[in-house]
Amino acid sequence: MWIFVGLGNPGKEYAGNRHNVGFMAVDQIVRRQNLPPYRKRFNAYVSEGVIGGEKVLIVRPQTYMNNSGQAVSEAARFYKIPAEQVVVFYDELDLEPSKVRVKVGGGSAGHNGIRSIDAHIGNGFKRVRIGIGHPGHKELVHRYVLHDFAKADLEWLEPLLDAIADASGDLVRGDDGDFMNKVALKVRPQRPNGAKKSDKGTDT
Repeated sequence: MWIFVGLGNPGKEYAGNRHNVGFMAVDQIVRRQNLPPYRKRFNAYVSEGVIGGEKVLIVRPQTYMNNSGQAVSEAARFYKIPAEQVVVFYDELDLEPSKVRVKVGGGSAGHNGIRSIDAHIGNGFKRVRIGIGHPGHKELVHRYVLHDFAKADLEWLEPLLDAIADASGDLVRGDDGDFMNKVALKVRPQRPNGAKKSDKGTDT
């Protein structure tokens, strides 16, 4: 059995925030993989079903971002699931919008939700880092992540979430490279008129 965790803050006021893209990702997995409706358990909303031929428990912590590890550890202890079979979906400032990267282990890079999970179950879990871009200055980060995605972002965000959900079975099969390739192929963000790609691979 696996655990898929989406990180975010509970409450309508946070629902559209960039910081809540982890919640958005698992919600889309529940919808597109035809999993049962959420129920309350482990200080979280959970749904359980089969993805990629494996049983998966979706966990949407309701403890606020800073204490996400509490819900994850409760579920992992109950089902005796090791950190290696936990997948966490969350926002990544250091990736361009629409980019997705998967890695196992590593530091928290200042992300409080990841830091909390590290503290509760160790850092051996799989991380699905969903790029939201960086506002450019450190002092702008807090406001940026706790602000809703712009309407223009929906052009890449909606297909990205669909692609993550549709390819999520690869994550439990250990096909992380295939997962990233499938997501990249399905997400085609529109380049503004006249925009060119710089030598560093970023739009200018």
